[in-house]
Amino acid sequence: MTASNAFGSGMVIQQRNLVEQVADFLTQAIISQHYAPGERLSEVQLARDLGVSRAPVREAARLLESRGLLVSQPRRGFFVRALDAAELNDVFDLRLCLERHALARLVENYDAEKEQALRRQVELMCEVALNDSDSRKIEEDLVFHRMLIAFAGNRRLLKAFDDITHELRLCMALIGKTHADPDSIATCHWALLDALASGDREQCREAVDYHIGVARDYVVQGIGEAS
Repeated sequence: MTASNAFGSGMVIQQRNLVEQVADFLTQAIISQHYAPGERLSEVQLARDLGVSRAPVREAARLLESRGLLVSQPRRGFFVRALDAAELNDVFDLRLCLERHALARLVENYDAEKEQALRRQVELMCEVALNDSDSRKIEEDLVFHRMLIAFAGNRRLLKAFDDITHELRLCMALIGKTHADPDSIATCHWALLDALASGDREQCREAVDYHIGVARDYVVQGIGEAS
């Protein structure tokens, strides 16, 4: 079969979908800490467990390396990325810059439609906090914060947030392991909506500084206690 025939038959798309499926599986396994930080991934074992060849496993691992979830070492393979306190601080510092600016923009054009959409998402997060997996809690949390940034109306700001979401998943997984009351991760988002409803930019800044600062402190403290 020629390359053009293969493309026309959809085989290239199928292969790409397979890589994405393997990447999704690995992402969930890492977030749920099925694989510990620093653990080496065996391409052979993963291929056997998933019933695929080693090629899509290797491509998926490279994809996750580009997303900051894995690191590669020459002649040793891929390892789950282990974030230290300095790296965690950097991620949260960038996140704080993005969300501060997003709320400063959003408070200027906050309306009933945006408020209702965000309230529905927080309500969903509260339900998920009681009944679902850690990975689902993380995804719904990210949806809320992405909505905040999307509503701010700056596509470059949204792209910058999307670029760090994979690292944020690692950070948020650590919050779930170290937070004394995981359900409060959902309920504390109401304070952000109260700040937006006030129309006060300074109150928005204080609310987001507190919200992200508490998350950062839990993670960094948990890393320090584990080391």
